[in-house]
Amino acid sequence: MPIENIIRSLNFFSSLNEEQIDKLISICSIRNYKNEYVLHYEKSKTDRLLFLVDGLAKAYKIDKHGNETFLYHIYADRIVSELSTFEDDYLISYSNIILIEDSKILSIEYPKFKEHFLDNGVLCTELAKEIIIQSKQLQDLVDREFIFDSVSKVAMMLATDIGMFNKLKRYDVSAMLHMQPATLSRVLNRLKRDGIIDIFHGEVKVLQRVQLEKIYKELEDE
Repeated sequence: MPIENIIRSLNFFSSLNEEQIDKLISICSIRNYKNEYVLHYEKSKTDRLLFLVDGLAKAYKIDKHGNETFLYHIYADRIVSELSTFEDDYLISYSNIILIEDSKILSIEYPKFKEHFLDNGVLCTELAKEIIIQSKQLQDLVDREFIFDSVSKVAMMLATDIGMFNKLKRYDVSAMLHMQPATLSRVLNRLKRDGIIDIFHGEVKVLQRVQLEKIYKELEDE
């Protein structure tokens, strides 16, 4: 697919006119990466702003004991790069970001993007929205790790990301949520017994979304 068509397919750039799209094309490139390729390491500095066109990525951290802490998934049509300021001509990755599917990445020269677009008030609102999304993902992480019990963790994932839950192996889900596979099984069985979910051939289906959301939203509001 031509790079112009790829740019037009991304919601982030939907407000650009022809001249602006031509300018963007001149400072960006497309590249395909294989599964398990690491796009950024924690604390690395880069002058490229990355968008995930196709595929799937994961942000995570490694603690002092070498254990992985899952942060969030990054889906197609979203910014991969982590954003914290409009001031600098570079970006700093505060986590490790790895591709977990073969993926297509749009790479933009960030200093020129900032000069030609952000400094002229173009795409600032769209970038601010991306920052808010990333901030919400990190807030969900805080809730998940420090406030939620095992039932609330599972309920939130089923309510907000059931596609990923059903796509992953149960072992991988339990590792993401920092619980034992047996604990995950007990929680699923409890939710099924309560009539909130059902499980068909290993795939979870939500039957009572309001009740499912209530499990974790009550803890968020405390």
